[in-house]
Amino acid sequence: MAVTIKEISERFGLSQDTLRYYERIGLIPPVNRNKNGIRDYTVEDIKWVDFVKCMRQSAGLPVEVLIEYVSLFQQGDDTLETRKGLLMEQRNRLGEKIEEMTNTLTRLNDKIARYEQTIMTKENALRKQTD
Repeated sequence: MAVTIKEISERFGLSQDTLRYYERIGLIPPVNRNKNGIRDYTVEDIKWVDFVKCMRQSAGLPVEVLIEYVSLFQQGDDTLETRKGLLMEQRNRLGEKIEEMTNTLTRLNDKIARYEQTIMTKENALRKQTD
């Protein structure tokens, strides 16, 4: 089941240029090509695109970290521990970012609540004036 770059582009919301760039810099392993030299994305290739998109856009992992991970993956099972360590380090950083964002969200919610309270107080005062 081979899939074209156009189909992958549409499926993942990434431009074809972005997909080519990801491959060129080693962010995803080289994609198989058919006899005419056109990229034929296999199920495995699609999994890589999905993984990289998730790690970049959702988790915010740096490109350099993902390139290193792909390179280690291509070196085989001798790099299992190193890959695991790399992912664990990124998980820890993501956890810190989530905690920071949660704290920021709490501050924003508190600030908004104070504005809502101030507005309500002023509205109640206006109502009393018109009664």
